[in-house]
Amino acid sequence: MSLQNQIFNITTEQEFNALALEIFNYQFLHNSTYNEFCKHLKINPLSVKTIQDIPFLPVEFFKTHAIKTGDFNAQKVFLSSGTTGMTQSEHLVKDLSLYETSYKNAFKQFYGVIEDAWIVAVLFRA
Repeated sequence: MSLQNQIFNITTEQEFNALALEIFNYQFLHNSTYNEFCKHLKINPLSVKTIQDIPFLPVEFFKTHAIKTGDFNAQKVFLSSGTTGMTQSEHLVKDLSLYETSYKNAFKQFYGVIEDAWIVAVLFRA
């Protein structure tokens, strides 16, 4: 089963924890920025046994580094709102279909089918 299918079929806390550790190891091996961050913290991936042991990449890194796993051209780049004069963080999205599946599944879990919902939002750009 592909990693993507595993992510969307988690049913127990044990499955979540096991997959989180698998993803950590994958990111450690294939995301150079995350790898360097972990090495700076002197994190040995063999010592990461629980999800509490997984180091989180600081949000500031998304302002100063191209955070991506592997080599790809982003299908979409989402920018943080930032504040006037501040550097915006970037979320480089490799696969929009995976991103869409993720937010639709989350929406369905908490609110119901998105196609049945009315969403009203006020958006502005300063």
